[in-house]
Order: sequence, then C-alpha cells, then structure tokens
Amino acid sequence: MAVSIGRCLAADACLLILTLTFHHSNSDNIVAGASTEEAPHRRFEYKYSFKGPHLSQTDGNIPFWVHSGNAIPSADQVRITPSLRSQKGSVWTKNTVNFDHWEAEVTFRVSGRGRMGADGLAIWFTTAQGLDGPVYGAADNWNGIGIFFDSFDNDGKKNNPAVLVVGNNGKLVYDHPNDGTTQALGTCLRDFRNKPYPVRAKITYYKKTLTVLINNGFTPDKDDYEFCTKVDKMIIPQEGYFGISAATGGLADDHDVLSFLTFRLTEPGQELPAPEAEMPKEEQDKYQEEFENFQQELDKKKEDYQKEHPEVQREPIEDMYESVNDREIRQVFEGQNQIHLEIKQLHRQLAMILDEQNRYVSVVTDEISKRQVELVGQHQLCSTDIPDAVFFLLRNSFHESLKQIGATQHQANPVSMGTYETVQHFSEIQEHLHVVKRNIEHLITRNGSPSENQGEKCPDPPKMPSCLGTIHFLVFVVIQSVLFFSYIVYKSQQEAAAKKFF
Repeated sequence: MAVSIGRCLAADACLLILTLTFHHSNSDNIVAGASTEEAPHRRFEYKYSFKGPHLSQTDGNIPFWVHSGNAIPSADQVRITPSLRSQKGSVWTKNTVNFDHWEAEVTFRVSGRGRMGADGLAIWFTTAQGLDGPVYGAADNWNGIGIFFDSFDNDGKKNNPAVLVVGNNGKLVYDHPNDGTTQALGTCLRDFRNKPYPVRAKITYYKKTLTVLINNGFTPDKDDYEFCTKVDKMIIPQEGYFGISAATGGLADDHDVLSFLTFRLTEPGQELPAPEAEMPKEEQDKYQEEFENFQQELDKKKEDYQKEHPEVQREPIEDMYESVNDREIRQVFEGQNQIHLEIKQLHRQLAMILDEQNRYVSVVTDEISKRQVELVGQHQLCSTDIPDAVFFLLRNSFHESLKQIGATQHQANPVSMGTYETVQHFSEIQEHLHVVKRNIEHLITRNGSPSENQGEKCPDPPKMPSCLGTIHFLVFVVIQSVLFFSYIVYKSQQEAAAKKFF
C-alpha cells in the first residue's frame, strides 16, 4: 500500500517506508508510452515554462520564474552556474503547481574544458522553493522529488556521470559521500557532458509512476529519447514548485538550461478545467483593470500625437503594409522577370558563338581554296609529294574542325535553350567538310595521272609509313558525326526542358 512522503514521522521509519513504497525497476526496458493504454492528453502550461528567444525581460527577470545565486538569465538560455569554482544558482516557478499528472521537458548543456566536471545539475518538484543550499545549489531536507545529473564521482566507484531519482519527505539529509546511491529510487549511467547537441530530459509523472527518458545529445533529433529509469507506486505532493539548480566545486562546468516546458496530463475522457476556473476572481479583476488602464493610456497617447502632428494624415493601417496576396504576386512577377533576363543573356551568348563559327567557316574555306590553287599551279610538284600535301591539309582541316566543335559544345553547355539556327549551322560545317574531301580526292586523281608526269621524273622519296588511309579517314568522319549528333540530341533535350518555364 502506497504511503505519502509528507506523512512520515521519523527518519528511520520513513527510510524503510520509502524503500517499500518507492519500488523502482531499473531493469525495465519498456519506454514510457509504449504500453497498449491510450496516451494521456497534454496541455502546455506557459506559466510554468520558459524558452528562448526573448527568454528574459529587459530587467533580467524571467516571466513567472525567480532566479537566485549565480544564475544568469539571457535572451536564449539561463546559465545556472558559470564555469567557476564554488558557484551555486537556481531558478524556481513563482506560482505553485497543482496538477495530478504532469510532464516536464528540460533542454540543457553541461560543458567544460576538463575531462571531469563538477558538481552537477538537478531538476526539482518540491513543496517549497529551495533557493539556496548544499544539494546541487538547492536546499536540503526537501519535501518532494529531485532528478540529479551528477557529474562528479565522490565515492570513487567510477559510476559517474549518472542520473539519479531521489525522494525525500523533508527529514532526510542527502548522502553526499555516496553520491546519493543509498537513497536513489532509480538511476542510470549517462554521459551528458560536452555533447554536440543539447541534452534533453523528459520527466513524466502519470498514475503514480515516474518515468525519466534521456536524449543524449548525439543527434539533432529532438524525439530521440532513450529509457533511463522508472519508479512505480510513487506518491509525491500534489502542490509544489518546479525548479532547476546547479553547483560547482573544485572542478567547474557551465550549466546552461535552454528551455523548461511543462505540460498538464489528463486521463482520456476527462475534461480539463476552464482557464477562467484556474485563476482566482481577484486576480482576473486585477488583470482586467490593468488592461483597461493600458488601453486608455494608449488612446490618450494617440490623440496627443495627432494634436502635435496635424500634418500627418491618418491612413488605414492596412494600406501601410503589403498584404499576403500582393507579396505573392510581386514575387511571381519578379521571378518571371529574372527568368526573362537570363534567357536574353543566353540568347546573346548563343549569337556570339554562331558568329565565331561563321567566321571560322569562312577562314577555313578561304584557306582550302588557296591551298588548292597553289597545288594546281605548281607543275614542278612531284606526284609523290601530293599525298603529303593533301594529308597535311586534310589533317589540319579536320583537327581545326574537331577542336572548334568541341569548344563550341563546351561553351554551349551552360545555355539552357537550343535554336534551329544552331542545327543549320552545324549542317553547313558538315557540308563544307564534304566539299573539302571531294576537292582533295579530285586533286589527287588529277595530279597522280601518268600523262601529266611523263616529262619529269622525281627522285624516289624515302619509304615512310602511310599516315592517312581510308580507315583513318572513316574514323575521323565517324567521330565528327557522333559529336555532331550528340550535340543535336543534347540541345533538343535542353529546349524541351526550357519549355516548362512557359
């Protein structure tokens, strides 16, 4: 039978009762919420929570919370203790919590330069605010529950860092020499120091069962919790204060709390009380009076400003700001305009490429005609020299053609749209190459006939391996054709993809 902590009369008897009533199961591997029972309803309670940004006010206080000792609130976190020796600090709720079931999610960092840290951090639910004391910066002999994140090994058993759940009825003294292991109702070994991401603890008290889940801070996943410990048949005071405290000793760590989120849990089918019923009528009247006074002061300031600045015409506030629809339309038009400018730029680049190709074709054509005239006009040219000249001309022509086609393809890769003029241009290049081939074959046939070379006999040239044959020529033509058709297919695909913009 469960016995409340607050009804214990003697320290020895209470310790025995705690041992019997606070039955804990460290070997339980079932994560909270994994049972077949329907999950409870959760409601966020802002008066017992804090988180960034704008965590603290301009005066350095935390709304609905009070801080003491060396605690330093800031815009995005509360530094409970800095990394200095012998520091203590804590934060506590101003108002008492009166929930039958609750859940607290705490996000914190414990970081330090040393391999070991001290002393640790504690999360409290007690009947009184322990603003200062020897137990992780909070008061001893508390009445309630404390979840301790102990980072210093006092007993030398190498069982730290660890997470401990310790209950007290207001009469027990915390066992510092043994790190509280003799009083722990549940414990697990977790290294929570110097993690890449903030460490998260989820503490759930539901149907007289306290469950502690830990996110070790190895991943950015906020819901990656692991089971730590569970205490069954546990009765704690219904009314109390939430708090967080920390302390340092000879070693020091920064103990930073990024958020403390509190949720009220209700059983399925049970209706939550109305917000008006949770607040006393005197407090409601007080807040309503403050709101009315503030509204009157605001109206008076508006009238005074209009009197001092009559030249300022009062415009509807809706006309001063851009609506959501106007902003979306403006963004659409700006995006289309940007696309249009990019397309114009690409067209200009493509026109420059086509101009360079036309100039190249003209130069190649003029060079080929000049070479043909020179070969025909030189009667003293030997028939054995003609193939060398033809090979030289053909090799240079094909080399320059392939080089220019490759450069053109490289320059055209960024271009997202293809045109019909590009395809026609490369067809003209292919036709010019065929003309070069026919002219060279005709020149070889005519200069190699015996009737024109009977009156002159040239010395026999040294034997050299043939550098250009039918196979080589066909290989060059095939390579050039493959490159050409590959480019055409690529440009066609780019043009099809570009049509999706319209």
